[in-house]
Amino acid sequence: MGTTDTRGPAPGRSAVLLALRHYGRELLRLRRQALPGLLLPAVGNIGIRYVAPLLIAKLAGQAADEGGLAVGPALPYVLGFGVTLLLAETVWRIGQHCLNRVEALGMEHLYVSGMDELLAKDAAFFHDNFAGSLTKRVLSFGKRFEDFVDTMTYRIVGSLVPLVFGAVVLWSYEPMLVVGLFVMIALTVVTATPLIRRRQRLVNEREAAIARVSGHVADSLMNMETIRAFAAEPREAGEHRSRVAESRRLTLRSWDYGNLRVDTLIAPMSVLTNVLGLLVALAFGGPGQGVEEVVVAFTYYSNATQIMFEFNQIYRRLESSMTEAAQFTELLLDPPTVLDAEAPEPLAPRDTGIRFEAVTFAHQGAKPIFRGLGLDVPAGARIGLVGRSGGGKTTLTRLLLRMSDVDHGRILIGGQDISRLRQADLRSLIAYVPQEPAMFHRSLRDNIAFARPGATDKEILAAAAAAHVTEFAEQLPDGFGTLVGERGVKLSGGQRQRVALARAVLRDAPILLLDEATSALDSESELLVQDALWRLMDGRTALVVAHRLSTVAGMDRLVVLDRGRVVEQGTHQELLATDGAYARLWQHQSGGFLGESDESPSDESPSEECPRDKSESDESVGDQTGSALERPVA
Repeated sequence: MGTTDTRGPAPGRSAVLLALRHYGRELLRLRRQALPGLLLPAVGNIGIRYVAPLLIAKLAGQAADEGGLAVGPALPYVLGFGVTLLLAETVWRIGQHCLNRVEALGMEHLYVSGMDELLAKDAAFFHDNFAGSLTKRVLSFGKRFEDFVDTMTYRIVGSLVPLVFGAVVLWSYEPMLVVGLFVMIALTVVTATPLIRRRQRLVNEREAAIARVSGHVADSLMNMETIRAFAAEPREAGEHRSRVAESRRLTLRSWDYGNLRVDTLIAPMSVLTNVLGLLVALAFGGPGQGVEEVVVAFTYYSNATQIMFEFNQIYRRLESSMTEAAQFTELLLDPPTVLDAEAPEPLAPRDTGIRFEAVTFAHQGAKPIFRGLGLDVPAGARIGLVGRSGGGKTTLTRLLLRMSDVDHGRILIGGQDISRLRQADLRSLIAYVPQEPAMFHRSLRDNIAFARPGATDKEILAAAAAAHVTEFAEQLPDGFGTLVGERGVKLSGGQRQRVALARAVLRDAPILLLDEATSALDSESELLVQDALWRLMDGRTALVVAHRLSTVAGMDRLVVLDRGRVVEQGTHQELLATDGAYARLWQHQSGGFLGESDESPSDESPSEECPRDKSESDESVGDQTGSALERPVA
């Protein structure tokens, strides 16, 4: 059984530091609320943990000196005790109020900026990452800011600032109390840190196992129909049990290590520190302040050793927050390669003609698909791109959309180099219909309107009618308001293609890219959209990718691509007359499917698809039944 991991190895130091910088910038951006939010709880802790016990110690010392204490002399200490606690609680509440806003505003900004970073990534990036993993990472990036700030506020600043106050008070009684305390704290930190780091490695293994469980669950739920079709429920359940058992084993190992190794070191050190504090107070206590000094030493040392005992928890919480945030920032270490120019040109093409000039392109780590490719598409021309799978047809359309950038050469639209344009401006010129149209888990109306969000209901319905979406929309439970399901699972392949065609109609762009846009339509559906598509192409520059040659036989010009080269160009009749590559393809299709015996791509010409991009590899090249793009051939 293959793995469905959604989390790789623990992120490196660079990713952790980048996450820390992002979180630090949020605190700096919100400094007006962050400063009181971080400090006021610490001030409240000083009142509760150090000032209030100090008053009690002084009261006990006075009682010891006087052999007892009446209500009158004790009243100022009692009132001071109550006021101190009340003020401490008030300060706490103010700090918490500020902190709530820091965390809410910070998480909001991180959620937004994280999504912006993902939207800026190249198309290839999403081929190499699971959608579920990216969702978890970007949401954790925002959510973990709350844990980070809470740990900084309550566990670090909230403990260290009061500790400094306590050290000052202890110094006023006896400097050796401060020396002994900090020596024991330093000794505990030095001896415990290697154990805590070892435990963190165990925690990383545990979290990776949990991610494998969640990845398998997500993968199974997304492919439930396939599981049922192959009666694979017991197999998937067994795989789930195996992964959960592994998660349990690694979880127990990390918990036991913390309990039996880390805590068994810190606990004796905590006891030893408290005992040392009492001994120092008794040994160095001066006349008349023995009781008071002992009470102060006992209380302050207990508070300090509590920090020692929580050191493991503090380290774990902070490390966990930063590690999970770094799972996302790790993705930012490799910036996108398709970027807008620093000073982009304004969109001002003289026409919609397209020109590929000496284009060379290869997918990362693969051999070039194109080497010096040249192709002219006049404005308003309807061009069909044909040829065997792997010839470069779909890659050509993706380069035109700047899903990837060319390695050498350039692509022009209306005389403008598309790499000098803003990506949004470039794509505003193009209506694109892919072979496998993407559907959002939204209503049918929203899926069509995605092409032009400001469109009116009348325009949306007109586009739907032109693509013959209305025929099946009327049969849906809520008509155009029906949710189509994740990836459009409630629609058939042909229905999804009609929705994608409706988007293109609504887009109303001057350039039209159709990549096997009718491959999932049956003959009757193709006839329904035939006239609409020809009307859509009228007056527009159209590039149409097709394996079924009858689909593009009526185009103004056909371009035959083979192994990344243009081997033939001309009309359908001209290419048949030359009796070349196109004529052989036509003859093969007249007998059924395109055979593989004639010419197979050479080893030096890799498939154009990325490992996860099967945009052309499974396309049918079958019969010559009526087509949505077919015109009578003379």
